[in-house]
Amino acid sequence: MTTEPSDLPQHARERLAGMKKDHFFTSDLSVNEFLLVKQAGFEPLGLVMGSSIYNIAAAPAQNLGPYEPGRELVTVTQALYHARELAMARLEEEADELGADGVIGVRLEVNLHAWGQNVAEFIAIGTAVKHAGGESFRTAKGKPFQSGLSGQDFWTLLRSGYRPVGFVMGNAVYYVRPEALAVPDEGRNGELSPYTHCLYDARELAMERLQAEAEDVGATGIVGVEIEEKQHTWGTRPGKNVLRGGNAAKVYGETIEFFVFGTAVVPAEAREPPPVPTMVIPAND
Repeated sequence: MTTEPSDLPQHARERLAGMKKDHFFTSDLSVNEFLLVKQAGFEPLGLVMGSSIYNIAAAPAQNLGPYEPGRELVTVTQALYHARELAMARLEEEADELGADGVIGVRLEVNLHAWGQNVAEFIAIGTAVKHAGGESFRTAKGKPFQSGLSGQDFWTLLRSGYRPVGFVMGNAVYYVRPEALAVPDEGRNGELSPYTHCLYDARELAMERLQAEAEDVGATGIVGVEIEEKQHTWGTRPGKNVLRGGNAAKVYGETIEFFVFGTAVVPAEAREPPPVPTMVIPAND
């Protein structure tokens, strides 16, 4: 993750300085998470966040070949990634201001606002924590680690002999042309192979970038991986008249983003035996 120049608002710095001075914390941890985080040897320092309001310019696919079903919109991919990266960098900076070892429960949200169709706010939120025994859990670059794991999963990870080193992500914005979405005969079942391969390729691009980020921070694996499929308002959807069930019909292209994220981990010394999984059968009233 690229560290951007410091640009936290003055009010954010004042809030963080007051919390650090008075040892007052805020947190979005549940009570159970709070208990397990403390049992893992960490103290919550405060709720930290970062945001970036970004204009995403629509970029139609260029120079598609006659038999090419779709292609990545590279400039849009880069814009969406950069917006999230800015939000994450500011979250990291807030945690650094508090002297935290890391941030847990990180979540990334996208909010669309009414003032512009192509404008979105990217928000990163999490709880900054510090090891109560003074042991440093910071990254090799001396920065607070970031993790999307819940308080319960964070405790279990540490007990299992691993520790988080970073919140990693990858994405790909892909345009699928109208012809790839056309159904030749609506009365028959069959795979839309061009559409399948477009979505498959988009997911693979996102996964490759996720893995590259994890390798860059020296991780040996990633846990808690999630894949989200997003259709954004700034995506272009040019239509084309194609044959559908023997009749001419207007079919629209699709612009889809695949966003994948998880927590990069490395082995660490386990001070206690790992918990033994037990079966729990929920009982309905």
